[in-house]
Amino acid sequence: MILLNKNIKVALIGYRLGIGGAEKVMANLSIFFDKQGIEVHNIIVLDEVSYPYSGKLVNLGIFKNKSNSLINKFKRLSALRSYLNNNDFDFIIDFRFRTKVIQELILSRFIYNTKTIFTVHSFLIDHYMPNFSWLTRLMYNHCYANVAITKQMEEQIISKHNLKNVVTIANPVNLDEVKEKCNEEVDINFDYIIAIGQYENAIKQFDKLILSYANSILPKKEIHLVILGNGNQELLKNVSFKNKVEDFIHLLGHQNNPFKYLKNAKFLVLSSKNEGLPNVLVEALACETPVVAFDCPCGPGVIVINKENGILVDNQNTEKLTEAINLMVLDEKLYQYCKQNTLESIKPFLLDNIGKQWLDLLNISDN
Repeated sequence: MILLNKNIKVALIGYRLGIGGAEKVMANLSIFFDKQGIEVHNIIVLDEVSYPYSGKLVNLGIFKNKSNSLINKFKRLSALRSYLNNNDFDFIIDFRFRTKVIQELILSRFIYNTKTIFTVHSFLIDHYMPNFSWLTRLMYNHCYANVAITKQMEEQIISKHNLKNVVTIANPVNLDEVKEKCNEEVDINFDYIIAIGQYENAIKQFDKLILSYANSILPKKEIHLVILGNGNQELLKNVSFKNKVEDFIHLLGHQNNPFKYLKNAKFLVLSSKNEGLPNVLVEALACETPVVAFDCPCGPGVIVINKENGILVDNQNTEKLTEAINLMVLDEKLYQYCKQNTLESIKPFLLDNIGKQWLDLLNISDN
C-alpha cells in the first residue's frame, strides 16, 4: 500500500481535454487525484482543451503541423518519451483509442516506462486492441492493468484475448461541476427533449431518433427535439424535412456547457447502435432529467433502471422507442417518479466513489 504522504506522480495521457467521453473521464480523474494530493500531469496530443481539469497540462498538440508528416509524428513521440523519462512517474494511465498497431506496440513496450494502465471506453474493443490476440497479449498482458468501464466489456476482453489483468471501473460524474453549470440560462423558449453526441459516424443514429420523434405525439404537443454535437447536419436536416418536422428539430452543434440544456429538457433520449458507458446518461440524471435509451451494448443497461429513472427500450426497436417517448409525455405520474429518482440512481457513479476504486487499483491509501 502506497501512502499519500509520499509524492505520487501520475501521467494521464489522452488525445485532448474536450469533446469526447474518455477525455471527460480523464479530466474528472485529474480533479479527483489532485484533491488527494497526487501530482497530476495531463498529456494531450491534440491542441483542444475545453473541459475543467486539475494538474499540469502538457500539450504536445502545439507541435503538430498541418502535414502531420512522419517526421512531425516522430518529433512528438520523441518529446513524449523525453518527458516521461525526465519525470519518473509512478503510474501512466492511457485514455486514447488505439488503432495504429505499430505505434501502439512501440508505446506500450518501449515508451511507457513505468506501471501503465490502458483504458477501454467502447463496446467496440477493436478500437483499443488488435484483432490478433497474440499481438494484444504482447502489448497489454505485461502492463499494470487494463480497465474496462462495464463488466460486459471486461468479460468480452477476457474471452477474446485471454488477458489476465482486466478490471472494471465505471466512468465517473463530477456532480460539483454539474451543479455549478446546470442552472445557467438557456436561450430556448419552448419545451423540448434532448439528445447529445458527436455524429460524424452512424453510431448515435440521430436519423432514427428524428424518425421516432416524427412518429410520436411530441410535434403535435409542440415539444421540440434539441440535438447537441457535431456531424453531418445535412443528413439530419433531410430526414427532418422528409418527415415534416424540420421546424421542431434544432441542431445546436457542440456546446461547452451541455448541462444547462440537460437541466431544462423534459428528458434525454439515447438512440445509439452501441456505447461504452455513456457519460451523457449519467450527466442527464445528475441534472435531474430522466432518460429514454436503447438497451444497446453495453452501457445503458447498467445506468437506466427501467421505469425508475427512465425507460430502457428494446435494443434497436424504433417503434418501442416512439412508444417510450410518448409514455414519458402522457404518463405524468411515471415521469415525475422517474425524475425524483434521478440523483439517487447515480450514486455509484459519483466521482468520489469511482475515484476510490482507482486508488484501490493503484494500491494507494487515502488515509
